[in-house]
Amino acid sequence: MNSPDLDLSACDREPIHIPGSIQPHGLLLVVDSGTGTVTHAAGDVEDRLGTADWQGAPLQNLLGRDAASALLTPDPASLRNFAPPRAGEAFDVRSLPGPHETLIELEPAAPAEQMATLLPMLEEAAQKFEKARDMADLMAAAAREFRRLTGFDRVMVYRFLDDDAGKVVAEDAAPGQHSYMNHHFPASDIPAQARDLYVRNLVRVIPDVRYRPAPLRPARPAHDPLDMSDSSLRSVSPIHIQYLRNMEVAASASFSIVKEGILWGLVACHNSEPRGLTLDVRIGGRALAAALARQIKSRNDTDAYRERVRLRTFEDRIIELLLREGSLDSALSKHLGEVRDMLAADGVAVVRGDEVVTAGRCPTRDEIRMLVNWVGNSDTSPVLATNELSASGAPPEAVSPLNAGMLAMTLSASEPWMVLWFRAEAVEIVNWAGNPHKAATIGAGGVLTPRASFDAWSETVRGKAQRWSVPEVEAAERLAVAIQNVWQTRRIRELNKELLDLVEEKERLLKQREFLLGEVNHRVQNSLALVSSFLSMQARASADDATRVALEEARRRISAVSLVHRRLYGSDQVRTVDGARYVDELLNDLLSSIDDAWRAQITRDLEPVLLPNDRAISMGLILTELFINANKYAYAGGPGPLHVALAEHGNNFRLTVADHGQGRDSVRVGFGSRMIDALVRQLGGTLEFGDNQPGTRAVLSAPIDVSQHSGGTPAR
Repeated sequence: MNSPDLDLSACDREPIHIPGSIQPHGLLLVVDSGTGTVTHAAGDVEDRLGTADWQGAPLQNLLGRDAASALLTPDPASLRNFAPPRAGEAFDVRSLPGPHETLIELEPAAPAEQMATLLPMLEEAAQKFEKARDMADLMAAAAREFRRLTGFDRVMVYRFLDDDAGKVVAEDAAPGQHSYMNHHFPASDIPAQARDLYVRNLVRVIPDVRYRPAPLRPARPAHDPLDMSDSSLRSVSPIHIQYLRNMEVAASASFSIVKEGILWGLVACHNSEPRGLTLDVRIGGRALAAALARQIKSRNDTDAYRERVRLRTFEDRIIELLLREGSLDSALSKHLGEVRDMLAADGVAVVRGDEVVTAGRCPTRDEIRMLVNWVGNSDTSPVLATNELSASGAPPEAVSPLNAGMLAMTLSASEPWMVLWFRAEAVEIVNWAGNPHKAATIGAGGVLTPRASFDAWSETVRGKAQRWSVPEVEAAERLAVAIQNVWQTRRIRELNKELLDLVEEKERLLKQREFLLGEVNHRVQNSLALVSSFLSMQARASADDATRVALEEARRRISAVSLVHRRLYGSDQVRTVDGARYVDELLNDLLSSIDDAWRAQITRDLEPVLLPNDRAISMGLILTELFINANKYAYAGGPGPLHVALAEHGNNFRLTVADHGQGRDSVRVGFGSRMIDALVRQLGGTLEFGDNQPGTRAVLSAPIDVSQHSGGTPAR
């Protein structure tokens, strides 16, 4: 019975890589890779290898020591015209190593003289491929040469289409053979997992479709089947065998055409009588298929290059016109014919806001506006291309035979501003090898069987236009970028003109700023110097040691503030400062005011950190206070090792001041400590003291960006 609801995906789920049997023209031995013993076999091993005691025996017992050593290697190996010790015939042998098991395949050996005629034939075929005038001539040559190589009655070059259906693009057949030239085959004829195996196993031969499968002995448990994906002897799906019988084919062979890792097509060979292919012929056919794939790629690349050169010429011409003309809208409108010809369209429309300008055969303005709204609401790239607009989700009322295909280029989605190319419907008569809508039936017992009819069946395809090529889509994308660049260039020129009027005002304001900053700096420096001198005089005049020490410490802090201010005022940046340079110069200024012996004691590890000026001031004051504390407490006023580091960690800066002195034995609550706590809170950061083993390590961590300031933790 036929069923319209038949689930053809059942074919896709058939486990064709684990059939549990082989085609009986050869033998299969499964060898444990660790022990070298034969664990399973398929085929008439007893009679053809002359031994009944094969299970559990070392491979060398069946094939000899030298052969076993040559085959049991990590890489695939082969032996030609090899006669096992007790066999009555010669075999071509090859190994298929796996992680735990090695498969050994034995097939009847090819005649010794075959290779001598095979190589010249392959060389001649490759030369014919190179001399082919065009793609059609190349495909025809491929069909002829593969038929000459294999001797089969009919050879077809079968190309996969975008929907996984296939089309016979070339054929060479003996007189009286049925022709499938230009016929289409539905995707269900070659299921997905079969296409995957065609990429992995490039040659497939069925010498006799009437064969009886030779089962693997002993049978493998269901949970541990033998993977025969790479085996040339692997038994074929019963559905495919019936498919070939329905085509009245007695033997078949196929060679995969793989282009850049993708299955481009097949060379399919059919014979009306059983016929096999020797290993040498299969290897030669595989090499010939690879040469064919290279020629296909070369010709596709050449065609694409020529198309890209043609399109580049159009692009350059259009951009030249846009740059030379007045407004972009008027330039596009005046040269719509060239814009249409660029992509070989039947019509083109430019839409900007409510204005619609067309050239050639186009849908109505209302239909164009509906399409613009649809494209604008679609989540697509700047270019949308389809050769079947009716199947792309467009409003049905906006689709007509005039715009079966459309390529839309969005220049601005907000206005909107788009260019739309249209291609008219191209009615196509597709010839199928049988009705594709009756690809399979359910036979007796509910078994899925392939279709039985391959009579020519024609179908009229409507609603599709000539497909937009990859170079055409790329050209539209480049043109969109180029037009946007032209528009942006013109806009930038207009803005530059407006900005020129502001430059003089800005320069005047900057000069005023420099003057004011100079005045402020001069007065601040004078005031700080005056206060520092006053404190110094008070300290010298005081008779009390404690008062003198306090005044001297205050004077040093005032000097430090003066250094911080002077360093930041001298920065080239208005709002920010390089923290590493600032800390380095601040340390130099501090060292100039104390014992010169300190210079050899300080090590610096400073990474560039861009800090806002106000946060750099707070950091500089904290650094100054930590430096004074190290001098005062760690080394009792004398010089000692001091390490200063600045680094960026995520969104924070980290300042480290570490000494090797007496250590921080108590919490101090003097003026300096209170000032540090206030500055840390102002920065919204933390200041942690730890054991430097020996000495003290102080680590200040705070956000670089003032917007991340959210309170803070005092020093601890």
